[in-house]
Amino acid sequence: MGLFGRERCEGKTPEQLAMMRTAGLLVGRTLELVLAAARPGATTLELDTLAETHIRDHGGVPNFQLVPGYRHTLCTSVNEEIVHGIPGGRVLEEGDLLSVDCGAQVGEWNGDAAVTLVIGGREAGQAADLDLMDDTETSLWAGIAALRVGGDL
Repeated sequence: MGLFGRERCEGKTPEQLAMMRTAGLLVGRTLELVLAAARPGATTLELDTLAETHIRDHGGVPNFQLVPGYRHTLCTSVNEEIVHGIPGGRVLEEGDLLSVDCGAQVGEWNGDAAVTLVIGGREAGQAADLDLMDDTETSLWAGIAALRVGGDL
């Protein structure tokens, strides 16, 4: 038995792939905007508001808000916080490790991605945080390199 009770994943039409790409690009551009605004003195709620405005202004819906009881566009985790932190009044400081998860729905298709950065740039980061970021990225690329059609991962 395969993933989700299927032997294989369904292929997508070129039109479906184009819509998936549209949703993914909206998320990517939103994350670029959020990263540019993530600086000392900003709050995670300000970043969330910026992301929501950008997604809606570009024809999308923040898909995390489609989860009952969740009203934010982002999940923001600072330093020791585990994934899916809730945006709020926390003020970012130089050297903070910030993970940002963002999702948007365009039509029937969803894009979702996450990034991690050090507030103030890598030079402001702690060695352990930088090692974690680097090792995680190395693992990501190793996994991508191992992908093969019909192969196991």
